[in-house]
Amino acid sequence: MAKGYGGRGMPPMGGMGGKNMNMMKQIQKMQQDMAAMQAELETKTYKSSSGGGMVTAEVTGKRELMSLVIDPEAVDPEDVEMLQDAVIAAVNAAMASAEADGAAQMSKLTGGLNLGNLGL
Repeated sequence: MAKGYGGRGMPPMGGMGGKNMNMMKQIQKMQQDMAAMQAELETKTYKSSSGGGMVTAEVTGKRELMSLVIDPEAVDPEDVEMLQDAVIAAVNAAMASAEADGAAQMSKLTGGLNLGNLGL
C-alpha cells in the first residue's frame, strides 16, 4: 500500500480533513453570528405612521405589535373604514421596516449569499 493512502477509495490522510475542519469552523461561527444577530434584531423596535401621522404603529423585531396610537381627530364615526385602512397601513409599514432591517443584517452577515429565511 502506498504511503499516506487511506485505502479503499479514501483520500490520502490529511488531504481533505483540514479543509473540512476549516469549513465546519466557518459554518459554526456563522451560526453563532446569526443567532446573535437574531437576538439583537428581536430587541429593536420599528415605528411607522399613516394618515398624515394620525395613526402610528410600533412593532418589535419579532414582528409583534407593541403600540398603536390613534389621534382622536382620526376617529370619525361616519368614516370608520378610513381609520381601519390607516391602522392596517401603519402596521404593515412597521412590519415591512422590521423585515427589511432583518434582511439587510442577514445580507451583511452572509456576504450577500441568499440563504432564504434561515432563522428569520
